[in-house]
Amino acid sequence: MRARRVSTHYINNTIIPMLCRKAGVPDADVRGNITSHRARSTIASQLYDAKEPMTLFELQAWLGHRSPQSTQYYSKITPDTLSKAYSEAGYFERNVRTIEVLVDRDAVASGAAATGEPWQQYDLGHGSCSYTFFEQCQHRMACARCDFYSPKESTRSQLHEAKSNLQRMAVSIPLTDDEQAAVEEGQAALDRLLDRLADTPTPAGPTPRELDLPATARLLPLVDVRQCGTGTAPR
Repeated sequence: MRARRVSTHYINNTIIPMLCRKAGVPDADVRGNITSHRARSTIASQLYDAKEPMTLFELQAWLGHRSPQSTQYYSKITPDTLSKAYSEAGYFERNVRTIEVLVDRDAVASGAAATGEPWQQYDLGHGSCSYTFFEQCQHRMACARCDFYSPKESTRSQLHEAKSNLQRMAVSIPLTDDEQAAVEEGQAALDRLLDRLADTPTPAGPTPRELDLPATARLLPLVDVRQCGTGTAPR
């Protein structure tokens, strides 16, 4: 063009079709004709999805846009990049925990489970729960000790665990935001969870308040051991 600016019309209607013919590729696809803006969008997307990608503002400066909204129109996230970002976010690893469950195979094989007899026991550490839909129970992180609950020291719980035909399995339990906070933040989050569930019915029917449970759970007192003379004295 002898040092003159090439018009967009000349690029789209002459140069690009000529290059496509020389390369042996079509000058149009399902999205329409191949244009200069299509090439601009492609390279912007590649830079945005690269192994070490450019930021949106860096792309804005590189493309010469006045507004980042225009840059967002050009830069597209590929499915591979989106899938990788979702995987690295670790949502399921963060919000799912496993719990051991004892399955009474005798009750299942004999058909007793179909009549309502408990056939699985979820290990809560301090006891076990025979509620079939344990993963849906709102009290699973702060057990209200309803009729489905058996304390560890009870004869019933020991008999269930001692049966020779019990199978120990692990079940993945999705956690709510409150339960996840209780896992990560400890006692303060557990107290908040207990307060919120005080009037929520348990699987057996009564609420924790009706079961006459304490409003909050208390930890054992901490012992502060300090140097006192030549020995130590607890305070």
